[in-house]
Amino acid sequence: MMKNKLTAMLMAAVMMAPWAAQAEEAHVAPVTDYVKANVATWINDPVIIEAIKAQNAKTAGLSDADIDGLDKTWRAEVDGGDRKMIDEVLNNAASKFLHEKQEASEGVIAEIFVMDAKGLNVGQSDVTSDYWQGDEDKFQKSFGAGKDGFFVDEAEKDESTQALQSQASMTIVDESGAPIGAVTIGINLDAL
Repeated sequence: MMKNKLTAMLMAAVMMAPWAAQAEEAHVAPVTDYVKANVATWINDPVIIEAIKAQNAKTAGLSDADIDGLDKTWRAEVDGGDRKMIDEVLNNAASKFLHEKQEASEGVIAEIFVMDAKGLNVGQSDVTSDYWQGDEDKFQKSFGAGKDGFFVDEAEKDESTQALQSQASMTIVDESGAPIGAVTIGINLDAL
């Protein structure tokens, strides 16, 4: 019953723009609660922390042009090119870990991806449309907000699944509490 009320309210928000701001906020508390109870417990696993640290060491000296080039390569691979870059990320230990966590969520988590300090993908449960997230709110309002950064985006209807979804993003810190990257979790609101 509660799930159906939340879904109905969120669908109304998507359909009725003038009232969207009020209804849109209805999803923030359940998404936040879910992420804090079910993701925060494992996001600092050593496999994630070590993968971010390793990539930060590799990408620290990249210029904006380098990042743009990597993003263009990724996008070309998504569009059907050679999948060398995508496969390298999808087959790493961090991606395998994230895929297992998505599967264990029983449909609540639609996607998970971890980013380094520049907003570049470190690991992901499924292929993202781009490699660089650094120019998007999901990265800027989490990692960009510091060690306690947490951001829940608006609810949107996913075109491929027709499910109502929202993304929650939060900063990932190392053992000392220093921000090293971020994670974005796509939440299927219909499954909450």
